[in-house]
Amino acid sequence: MTGIDQDPMAIAAAAARLKRAYPDLDFRPLEGDFKDMDELLIRAEIPWVDGFLFDLGLSSPQIDFPERGFSYKEDAPLDMRRNPGRQTLTAAEVINTYNAADLTRILRDYGEERWASRIASFIVDSRASKPIGTTLELVDIVKAAIPANARRSGGHPAKRTFQALRIEVNGELEGLRQALERALAWMSEGARIAVISYHSLEDRIVKDFFSKMAKGCTCPPDLPVCVCGNKPKLEVITRKPVVPSEDEIEANPRARSAKLRVAQRVNAS
Repeated sequence: MTGIDQDPMAIAAAAARLKRAYPDLDFRPLEGDFKDMDELLIRAEIPWVDGFLFDLGLSSPQIDFPERGFSYKEDAPLDMRRNPGRQTLTAAEVINTYNAADLTRILRDYGEERWASRIASFIVDSRASKPIGTTLELVDIVKAAIPANARRSGGHPAKRTFQALRIEVNGELEGLRQALERALAWMSEGARIAVISYHSLEDRIVKDFFSKMAKGCTCPPDLPVCVCGNKPKLEVITRKPVVPSEDEIEANPRARSAKLRVAQRVNAS
């Protein structure tokens, strides 16, 4: 069994937990980004994979350690890097160096933030007097930018901004697209790929990838024979995503937004 994660803390926690639960399990943790799985799996001398489980989003320890800068509820440096030892771009650099247009694009596309342009404008105005360095400084700016009546619903007003920054800092969406493509190449026939996503942007990428890989012939229907040669590579197992039950949500409120999709490899040859 092999696990891949960018975060050394997450790798150590997973290895310790598996060791306690399954003392005889041969677990090989690999530190790195899952979009680089070709290099990681070759280095680990793994010839093929019989099953992939992608658990996307943040882990609880990343949220629970304020110094990581992921939480909008605790004051900490604006960091948000999953692997500080290997990554250089931080949320503080994004906030203090990106122009208003790029900030608007990030907040709109990655955070689905209705007030993206207004928040970006407030950020640029605020940093003109001094750099924005901490999470709660940014929270205050976001709160000031969003009209009071809009802050009364939809959860914490900075939630979408922090999601957008985290995705930008870690290249999460493009990394997911690349990881799914690479995983497909490593799957043995009959192998399954399961993906747990936590927001609509991730889920849409997974859904679209599974759908695309499950398509067969794409020739116009009036052609007498297939000339494209396209064959399905995946069979979608979950036509609709599996979501947590009320009992699961009560036991783990952070699972509320989770969606699980599963597909199976076909025609591996």
